[in-house]
Amino acid sequence: MQNEKTISGFSKLSKRGKIKWVVENFFKDPEHVMKDLISYWHHDEDQQQILDGFSENTISNFPMPYGLAPNFVIDGKTYCVPMVIEESSVVAAASAAAKFWMSRGGFKTEILGTTKVGQVHFKWEGNTSKLYGLFPEIRKVLIENAKPLTVNMENRGGGITGVELIDLTDEEPHLFQIRAQFETVDSMGANFINSVLEQFASSLEQFFLDYPNLSDDERDVLIIMSILSNYTPDCLVRASVECKVEELGKFKGGIDAETFAEKFRTAITIANIDPYRATTHNKGIFNGIDAVVLATGNDFRAIESCGHTFAARDGQYRSLSHCEIKDGVFRFWLDIPLAIGTVGGLTKLHPIAKRSLELLGNPGAEELMRIIATVGLAQNFAAVRSLVTTGIQQGHMKMHLMNVLNHLQATEQEIKEAIVHFSDKVVSFSSVREFLQGLRVR
Repeated sequence: MQNEKTISGFSKLSKRGKIKWVVENFFKDPEHVMKDLISYWHHDEDQQQILDGFSENTISNFPMPYGLAPNFVIDGKTYCVPMVIEESSVVAAASAAAKFWMSRGGFKTEILGTTKVGQVHFKWEGNTSKLYGLFPEIRKVLIENAKPLTVNMENRGGGITGVELIDLTDEEPHLFQIRAQFETVDSMGANFINSVLEQFASSLEQFFLDYPNLSDDERDVLIIMSILSNYTPDCLVRASVECKVEELGKFKGGIDAETFAEKFRTAITIANIDPYRATTHNKGIFNGIDAVVLATGNDFRAIESCGHTFAARDGQYRSLSHCEIKDGVFRFWLDIPLAIGTVGGLTKLHPIAKRSLELLGNPGAEELMRIIATVGLAQNFAAVRSLVTTGIQQGHMKMHLMNVLNHLQATEQEIKEAIVHFSDKVVSFSSVREFLQGLRVR
């Protein structure tokens, strides 16, 4: 039953028409809300048209802070890294960790693999052994028929790198999977992979129709779906730091290097054995990773789902980072799957994503993998360092002070006085409110 809050043909309305309908039916002050939403439109109409094209039923833009973390020395090269994130202290923490390791040899990275994965799921009621016997011929046909789709990627150094048959009949009767591996070079490759997989499915159906001496049941293949997987455990990068324990220096609270190193190592161990801790621990890693992924126009949702699956690959959710102290050397590293791209998609369409890549020196996909993993490791180092020294709230709440002051509608003078007052005090919402109330009754 339709009422004033339901609508047919919403997508056909103009952008102003969409806003008008929304504000009139869902807001108490439609005129003010309409002005507010329109105020966030891009001043350049061409740029706004590009932004509108990224999604559907768009009525406005949702601004996010775009910050910079300088002083990242990665494999001997210095970067100033763009980060898009709204959480207080993340960019500051990444910057502090970058500066800390800059004088201790910087970050080292290694690409462990760049393979991406796709699947064709299908049901076939014939004999499993016979299907495996036919599969070398099937594989040849699949690859050959996909040539028109893969030739350009092959010319760039990519393409199909493997095709295998997976038997899932113990889990679901007659269910099989064709699992294909791909190299997509500098593109994330989702559209390419999905197009190839759909061609695989069509070729598979035709193979069984054309192959001689099959029964009617054997000719009947049911394609369930063809889709890439966002789990890419072989598209993997490692970022690491290391130095002699004594080179770590001293930390707040009078903590010496040896004590810090052991507390830090133990904290990483806890995240490896306790899923409750691992969840928050890895969230902190993704604070850094997501911020760079967003800034470069990549898909943070795919990156996160893959990373969390990778963290649980042995059946228990664990830390993505690792730490050891061996022969007097402190070593901290992160292995993370990152299926990202620097060509295609939003990376070249989004005006700021394009600038982000330019800021980073227009890296290829592998170099961007190295940068993103490094920021995740830096973020993790900064968070765990705070946890085992001063505690997380001291630094976090100082960064949060401005948010609290803005929420409480502090004046410019009140903000100046609050910053001075809380320079050596713990920040909390109630303490800031009480401080402002004291100022206002003078």
